[in-house]
Amino acid sequence: MIDQLLSVSTRNALSKLSETVNQTSLPGTSSPAAAAGQPSFDNILSQLTGSVTGKLENAEAVSLKSMTGDVPTRDVVNAVMDAEKSLQTAIAIRDKIVQAYLEISRMPI
Repeated sequence: MIDQLLSVSTRNALSKLSETVNQTSLPGTSSPAAAAGQPSFDNILSQLTGSVTGKLENAEAVSLKSMTGDVPTRDVVNAVMDAEKSLQTAIAIRDKIVQAYLEISRMPI
């Protein structure tokens, strides 16, 4: 079901994220991802955030243009549904990050 919620750009970003996580090294050493020029975890999250923000802004702009009659209703519905799908994906990712943080914080030292 999660595959239905993910857009192509989100899937690509998540695959880059998993590659980056799989290639992490010990603290104090340079990571292979940084040496290979691959994006870091925070860069990927920034890209996802920017993508979601862009889709939300696009949906708002298309909605405003439809009020003047410049854009057909079908385009408005498509833009809003795309923005909603991206927002749901972002919320699901946020929930997984928070869940992972809470699980790590509960580990005994």
